[in-house]
Amino acid sequence: MEESEVVTINGYRDVPQNDEQSLLKALAHQPLSVAIEASDRDFQFYSGGVFNGKCGTELDHGVAAVGYGTSKGADYIIVKNSWGPKWGEKGFIRMKRNTGKPEGICGINKMASYPTKK
Repeated sequence: MEESEVVTINGYRDVPQNDEQSLLKALAHQPLSVAIEASDRDFQFYSGGVFNGKCGTELDHGVAAVGYGTSKGADYIIVKNSWGPKWGEKGFIRMKRNTGKPEGICGINKMASYPTKK
C-alpha cells in the first residue's frame, strides 16, 4: 500500500471584518467561508452576470468565496452557493466588489474565515 500524507484541519482564521483587500489577499490562497444576506428577491432570482442587485447586510446565509476577477470593467468575487446548479451561473454567482462600502455587497466582507491545518 502506498503511503500518503494526511492533513488535519484543526482550526480557522477570521479575515479582518469589512476589509475587502484582506478578503482578496486570503482568497488568492484558498476558498473562504463567507456569510451574506440572501433573503432579497434580487439575490434569490439571480440568473447571471455581475450581481449588483438589491440586498442588505443582515447576514443569514453561508456560502463559499472561491475566486475573483473582472468582466467588462466590473470587479467581482466568485461565490459558490448551495442551492444547486440550476440557480445562478451553474450554482455560482459573481458578486460585485469595490462597491465603496466597507461591508461589501450583501455584507460579503463582514464575516469571512478559512481553515488552518497541522
